[in-house]
Amino acid sequence: MTGQLWTALILAGQRPGIDPLAAQFQQEWKALTPIAGEAMLSRVAKTLLALSPDKNTKTPAISQIVVMAQEPEALLTGDCAWMAEDARITTALSGSGIANSIISLIDQKKITYPLLVTTADHPLLTKEMVTEFLSQAQNSDLSVGVVSRSNLLKSYPENRRTWLCFSDDAYSGANLFAMANDKVKSALQQWSEIEQNRKKAWRLIRHFGLCLAIRAITRSISFKKALNQVGNKLGLTINPVVLSEPEAGIDVDKLSDYQLAEKILKNRQ
Repeated sequence: MTGQLWTALILAGQRPGIDPLAAQFQQEWKALTPIAGEAMLSRVAKTLLALSPDKNTKTPAISQIVVMAQEPEALLTGDCAWMAEDARITTALSGSGIANSIISLIDQKKITYPLLVTTADHPLLTKEMVTEFLSQAQNSDLSVGVVSRSNLLKSYPENRRTWLCFSDDAYSGANLFAMANDKVKSALQQWSEIEQNRKKAWRLIRHFGLCLAIRAITRSISFKKALNQVGNKLGLTINPVVLSEPEAGIDVDKLSDYQLAEKILKNRQ
């Protein structure tokens, strides 16, 4: 029996202007930045394809990959040229903002549920991480992959992340999201508004309520309970998946991330 089949969306775009990390490696696109001898996007795609459907396993599987970027066809060159020849991989043009782009692809039926969303700048992603995440993401409308600060810093104390602090621990995103149905559109619409208002604290408070904001600031609520309250407000269930591998929380945004990730990849060889 084959496990549940997922569509995977790889976010491979970048902000307007020159990306500092890509420029350091003479690349126009961050997703094509080589690390330990291979472009980041290629690594992520191969990891996801390693979960192709198998009749002999009940674990979740990836049946299709969609690469979304401002110029997706430009990414399928060099190390990623093989992706243009793989029938399981297609591309999609991103629009204004990540959230709105995902909603548009859903409405156009270019991506289907259940949907896994990850990013091209996560070269440390492994088959085991994705399997662990998807296995725990099947009973909620929206699941969010995270790593706890206590776990990550125990192995990589030098790594700098942005942490969300709660009563039970602090957490950083693992660039893994699982979307089960159309209920997630309300969360994506909120995400779109937050993208626009992320520097205006009072508008963020308006979105989630003063009580929840105060409890988050004072760290008097656990991460799971906070997400439950957000989900109740949006009309869906949100499930945090705390991943066991600390490397799941290390994406490559800056040179220090790159150096650490490359060291880890070389040690895996």
